[in-house]
Amino acid sequence: MKFYHSNNTEETEQIAAQFAKELHSGDVIAYRGPMGAGKTAFTRGLARGLGLDDPVSSPTFALVHQYGSGSNALYHFDMYRVDGFDDLYSTGFFDYLDFGGILAIEWSENIEGALPPETIYVTLQKVEDAPDKREIIIEGGGRF
Repeated sequence: MKFYHSNNTEETEQIAAQFAKELHSGDVIAYRGPMGAGKTAFTRGLARGLGLDDPVSSPTFALVHQYGSGSNALYHFDMYRVDGFDDLYSTGFFDYLDFGGILAIEWSENIEGALPPETIYVTLQKVEDAPDKREIIIEGGGRF
């Protein structure tokens, strides 16, 4: 398990960019944390750390955004509106598991039962009385 303190969005992105250097094609990252905790900021840092220049935004309405291609792709999911297996199936999620690349999943709590056993969990928590600060915990995947 790795534990980090972030004082602002830029530090959250830097932590994610460093973390990206430890990732491999096929890794699944499941975010945990409340709305506004920094999940999309973390994904921006991941993209930068993977050498991707695409602008990163929340996939709330699209459900998934793809940055890059092939084994270097980053697939950014938002499962906030997913309610049950039928909804999950309609996102194409299971196909993406076979594409290679890296999956980063916001609101992973909604699909907990469908995540592979080697999933890496990134928990982002707001620090009470410090609106810009975050605690970040990375664990799982057999490596953290």
